[in-house]
Amino acid sequence: MIITKLALPRRTFLRGVGAAVALPLLDAMSPALTALSKTAAAPVKRLGFIYLPNGAVMQTWTPESNGTELALSPSLGPLAPFRDQTIVYSRLAHGQAEPLGDGNGEHSRASSVWLNGVHPKQTEGADVRAGITADQVAAAEIGRDTPLPSLELAIDLDFLVGNCENGYSCVYMNTVAWRTATTPLPMENNPRVVFERLFGDGGTREERLAELRTDRSILDSVTDDLTHLERSLGNSDRHRLDQYLDAVRAVERRIQLSEAQGADTALPDELERPAGIPDSYEEHVKLMFDLISLSYQADITRVFTFMVGRELGGRTYPQIGVPDPHHGLSHHRNDPEKLAKLTKINRHHVELFTHFLGSLAEAPDGEGSLLDKSIVLYGAGLGDSNDHLHYDLPVLTVGGKAADMRGGRHLEYPKDTPMTNLLISMLAKAGLPAEQLGDSTGRLTALTDV
Repeated sequence: MIITKLALPRRTFLRGVGAAVALPLLDAMSPALTALSKTAAAPVKRLGFIYLPNGAVMQTWTPESNGTELALSPSLGPLAPFRDQTIVYSRLAHGQAEPLGDGNGEHSRASSVWLNGVHPKQTEGADVRAGITADQVAAAEIGRDTPLPSLELAIDLDFLVGNCENGYSCVYMNTVAWRTATTPLPMENNPRVVFERLFGDGGTREERLAELRTDRSILDSVTDDLTHLERSLGNSDRHRLDQYLDAVRAVERRIQLSEAQGADTALPDELERPAGIPDSYEEHVKLMFDLISLSYQADITRVFTFMVGRELGGRTYPQIGVPDPHHGLSHHRNDPEKLAKLTKINRHHVELFTHFLGSLAEAPDGEGSLLDKSIVLYGAGLGDSNDHLHYDLPVLTVGGKAADMRGGRHLEYPKDTPMTNLLISMLAKAGLPAEQLGDSTGRLTALTDV
C-alpha cells in the first residue's frame, strides 16, 4: 500500500497473507477542505432486503393511524428509536403469487415472487423460472464498483432439493434473489464463509480449524500496512479506523467462539455443522447483520438480501416463551393463544432487526450515517398466513434520509396495489429509474412526492 499526499483512494485495502481488509469511509478519502467532502453532496445509496417467513399477525403489525405521527403497533414497538426513519406500508399485494391455475404452492410463490412480481413456473426439476429481482437490478448498477455486487444471506441451511411443495422446486423457497429469470442465487448461512469473502481467504475447513486453534486474528497479518497507514491519518480518522477494526475483531472472535462451541455440540450422525454457525438463533442473526454492517462500512457491497427464515420453517423460540413450531402456529385459525405467540415471534424478529439498524445509525458516512444513506426493506411474502394471503402484506422500510425518504409515517394504499410499485420506488431513490418490474404499474405516490 502506497500513501501519498493526495486523497486516499476509496478502494484502499490493508493487505497481508491471506487477507485484504477494506476500509470505512475516512476524511482522508475526500480532498481536503472541498465542499464535497464537507457536505457529502453525492451520497452513496445502499439497498437491503430482509425476508420474514410464514407471514405475520396483521392485527398486531398494522399501525392504527394513517399518515404522519406513526404510532407503532405491538409487533413494531422495538422500532421506536428509529421511528423517524420508518415508513410502514399497508394494502400492498403480490397478485402474481396467487395460484393463477397452478393450485397450492403458496409458500413457494410467497418467497419467489417477493422481489420480482413474476409468477414462477411450477416445476420440481431444474427448469425453474421466475424473474430478475430488485436486488439484482440494483446490483447490476450500484454494485458495479464494489468488490461484491451483492450479498445473499440466510439463516437456514440451503440443503432442500426436489419437490418441496405441491410440484414446486425447493429452489423457490431457498432464495429470494434471482440474477435472471432462470438463475436463482444461493444464500450463504455460514458466518465464517461470509467473513472470509469480505476480508480474506481462510482456505479449507481443516485450515480454518487449524487457524482457530492458533487463536489468531486475520488482522494480525495486516499490522505493517496498518501502522504505515495510521501515520498519515488525522485523529478523527484514526479513531474511526480503530472503531471499525475493533468491530471486525469482535465479529471474528464471535465466529471463533461459535466454532469452538459447535465442536462440542452433538448432532445426528448424518449431519455436520459447518464451522462458524452458532447454536443460538439470535447470535446467528446478529452475526449476519454485523457482517452486513461491516460490508456497508467498507463499501464491499451496497446491496444485500437476507432471509431470517425459510417458508414452511418450523423453528421454535423457547427463549421467548414459544416452544411451538413457527409454521404450525401460522395456521392459527384465530386461536388467541396462537396469535399471541405469533405476535411474540414477529416482535422478536423486529428486535433483532433493530440490532442492525443501530449499527448503521452509529456508523458515520460523510456528514450523515450509513442508515441515512441506506434504504432497508423489511417484510414478508404472506400477509395473514392462516389463509395464505398474498395481499395486505407486512412491509416497511427504514432509512433513506439522504434520499429524501420522510419517515415517521404509515402509508395506506388502495387495495391490491402491487408491491413491485414499492420496489421500483426504492430503485428510483437509489438513482435507478426502473420503469417496470414484474407486475408494477408505477411508483408509489406519497413516497416519490416527498
